[in-house]
Amino acid sequence: MSLIYFGTGSFALPALKALANSVSLVVTQPDRPSGRGMRLQPSVVKLLALELGIRVESPEKSRSPEFVELLQAENAHALVVASYGQILSQRVLDSAVRGGINLHGSILPKYRGAAPIQRCLLNGDFETGVTLMQMDKGMDTGDAIEIARTPIDPDETYGELQDRLATIAAELAVSWMPRVVAGDYPRYPQDGGQATVAPKIEKAEAELSVDRLASLEYNRFRAFTPAPGAFIRTSLGPIRVSKARLSPLGGDSGTVLTTSPLTIGFIEGALELHEVQPEGKKRMSGKDFANGARLRPGTRLV
Repeated sequence: MSLIYFGTGSFALPALKALANSVSLVVTQPDRPSGRGMRLQPSVVKLLALELGIRVESPEKSRSPEFVELLQAENAHALVVASYGQILSQRVLDSAVRGGINLHGSILPKYRGAAPIQRCLLNGDFETGVTLMQMDKGMDTGDAIEIARTPIDPDETYGELQDRLATIAAELAVSWMPRVVAGDYPRYPQDGGQATVAPKIEKAEAELSVDRLASLEYNRFRAFTPAPGAFIRTSLGPIRVSKARLSPLGGDSGTVLTTSPLTIGFIEGALELHEVQPEGKKRMSGKDFANGARLRPGTRLV
């Protein structure tokens, strides 16, 4: 079994590790500027591939004729794609015998697009999964091969859920890719009428507002933790919220209800802020922040 693996984000890591002995080439996004110094940083997939001793290519545009020729020369049985970050052209998909097989973090046709895991959390879904699908030139529109479903814990964050789904994706890849390569696998067309989209996340979406329902803002916190990072604008400046829980308390929106734990009122409820990071400072407990800022119950913080 000869595979080419396309991936960039951390969701792609477990499946790459599980399939490594069958992967002749890893394709990932080019190194990008990151961090305070904005130095070029390789993707986590590239780092793992190098650790595993697998050749890596990082084309700016995977559809370029030169790169398509490189893929064709590999004579791969299939392309395995997970969290890659580019829509693959038909010529790229046709470069392998069985085409492209995608591991997508949702129950398709729900949440086609770049951010399926975050969007399902933002919407308060109780279930999600991973779809193994035959790729076509559309955005997550190809036939499903298998869907693994899993319930979502009511306190699960994006980072936690992504890690679980990545493990499920690896299990699907290991169990199904030998059958795919052999041509012994089912294909179920998606119902396009039931499709929803999961567009790329904008940082502004991660802002918590005390003028919205506490339950909805808790979903927002979960959807954007750890990335891009939920935050709230206060009279003391913006505060990033790293750990939080929905509180049974109620009170005026934007008001401190308790300081241990630091609890802020929202519409129809409240959020406990267990770990926060004020602008320009290190992470600290919500209690320590409240003590340092001399907050008291009844203080208007937002």
